[in-house]
Amino acid sequence: MALSTKMELRQSQSLVMTPQLQQAIKLLQLSNLELSAFVEEELERNPLLERAEGEEPVGAAIAAEAGEAPATVDALEVEDATRTDTWLESGQAAGDPAQILDTDYDNVFPDSGPGDLGANGVSGADMGPQTGLDWSSVRAGAGMGGEGAPDLEAYVSEERTLRDHLTDQLHLAIGDPVRRMIGVHLIDMVDEAGYLTGDLAGLAERLGADLALVEDTLATLQTFDPAGVFARDLGECLALQLKEQNRFDPAIAALLDNLHLLAAHDMAALRKACGASAEDLADMIAEIKRLNPKPGLKFGSVTVQPVVPDVIVRARADGSWHIELNAETLPKVLVNRSYYTTVAKTATNPKDKGYLSDCLQTASWLVKSLDQRARTILKVAEEIVRQQDAFLTHGVQYLRPLNLRTVADAIGMHESTVSRVTSNKYMATARGIFELKYFFTSAIASSGAGEAHSSEAVRHRIRQLIEAETVDNVLSDDKIVARLRAEGIDIARRTVAIFREAMRIPSSVQRRRQKKLALQTGAA
Repeated sequence: MALSTKMELRQSQSLVMTPQLQQAIKLLQLSNLELSAFVEEELERNPLLERAEGEEPVGAAIAAEAGEAPATVDALEVEDATRTDTWLESGQAAGDPAQILDTDYDNVFPDSGPGDLGANGVSGADMGPQTGLDWSSVRAGAGMGGEGAPDLEAYVSEERTLRDHLTDQLHLAIGDPVRRMIGVHLIDMVDEAGYLTGDLAGLAERLGADLALVEDTLATLQTFDPAGVFARDLGECLALQLKEQNRFDPAIAALLDNLHLLAAHDMAALRKACGASAEDLADMIAEIKRLNPKPGLKFGSVTVQPVVPDVIVRARADGSWHIELNAETLPKVLVNRSYYTTVAKTATNPKDKGYLSDCLQTASWLVKSLDQRARTILKVAEEIVRQQDAFLTHGVQYLRPLNLRTVADAIGMHESTVSRVTSNKYMATARGIFELKYFFTSAIASSGAGEAHSSEAVRHRIRQLIEAETVDNVLSDDKIVARLRAEGIDIARRTVAIFREAMRIPSSVQRRRQKKLALQTGAA
């Protein structure tokens, strides 16, 4: 068989993943914080990009009413993506107290002559009572609005951390330099909850100290405020607090040694282990509940950053929904074409001209991608609101089963695009802030001829049934299945158990023990 070369024409269709399209996909799945960080990097890298301060943000005016036709701009339109050149390549471019009280005021306000002025422009000679000090000038420069006024923010008290609080006590309680050094290392091993993390033997070996000395230093540190710090487990933390209150006895010590029985609500085994009656055991449990299991959290606790929604949904008077993008999460950038025109006139080197052209192309594409991203998020959010109108109106029990394909087919996009849009994006509604993926739930069949039920709505119903239980009527998983099937929900017992465990709800046996314990504690 002879080998030969030949030319032929072949027509085919293919999707070219240009750098511009890849960048658009990347921007689409970024959260608002990640997008802001990305835009900041581009502002530093590209001289033709600038912040649109005081201007209407990109896509801020984009809003929609539920039920209207969705917007026609697709952020992943291939034709638009292929009209520009490469994106990624262009983007590379201790004293004596007596001495302290006996103050020489001549040293405080020295007679330094008229030319030696203080911070407020007042000389030492003018400070005497005979000269008649101009107090208005002092007030003007000392916190009364003058140019020399101190910054009041500098005097705001700093939040003390647990480490600062323990270090201050260490300097007062321990004077020996060796033990103090060990104490500093032990403080460094305390987490924000006040528990000691790490191995004492390893610390002793690292410092070259005797283990007994380290343990003795730890015993001293365990007397520090707040009570319970430097504990190595929950039992020791509670024991330290009880010792501080002079309430630590053998019975309660046995209770702390068997906290696993308390967690399992096995009162019979716990009474046997403690050697106490049911009434005494209830009193001890009530006393333990008043203790703080994490004593260190009241010092310098970490502030949780709230979620900033990307989409805001408001109810209108006619019952429809007004959907708009949150302007605070949209980057405000513009292309400075006037600066480009000015610089391009002076650029004679082909390399400089190419650099300016790449910067202009990159900046224009970024602004366009941000606008398309905003419109795409709004289109998806609009369809979600249309599909989940009953949830917004009546509550979670009316949440409908929804998948990505349903939304993608309704707005004319691919499932992967909808998946990227719903990642790390949040919607603010009258019922709270939800991630867009929250509205996509699997379906559970109906026992009759009705519509399928959302798994989230079924999970909510299970929680309602359990919260309505009494000590004499605790529902088992089988009883919950019977209740749900009577309401038209066809569900298996294993599914109920999975939902219950996912919501961290204990079994019916444990719930019955908890209710009996709560009843005994309340009676005591």
